[in-house]
Amino acid sequence: MATLGMTLQDARPGIAEILLANNDKIIQQMGFVHGGVLTTGLDSACGYAALTLAPPELEVMTIELKTSFFAPASQHNILFTGKVLKPGRRAIFTEAEAVGLVADGGAPVLLAKMSATMTYVERP
Repeated sequence: MATLGMTLQDARPGIAEILLANNDKIIQQMGFVHGGVLTTGLDSACGYAALTLAPPELEVMTIELKTSFFAPASQHNILFTGKVLKPGRRAIFTEAEAVGLVADGGAPVLLAKMSATMTYVERP
């Protein structure tokens, strides 16, 4: 996450927020944040949300995900919010959204959403 410019802003039971500071290293050829970067932020938000509910000796890994894009990401900062929809013993169902934060205080822009399934794994 640090390589891309993402920082964990908040983590509480079942919810995680990650902030991405837009930078030149994550821009694709048309000047927008690359879709792979958005997918990474969404996946990380889902993972951290699931991790907040994990037993201390376990980690989580993604076993399935789907990303839907709604608008190109050209905003200054992007907030990824992940939440657990349904925790289970083996599968944790999550979703996340990416919202572009407009620098001049304008209305946030919904950029993308993800649904993802996580599973518990033992720490290596």
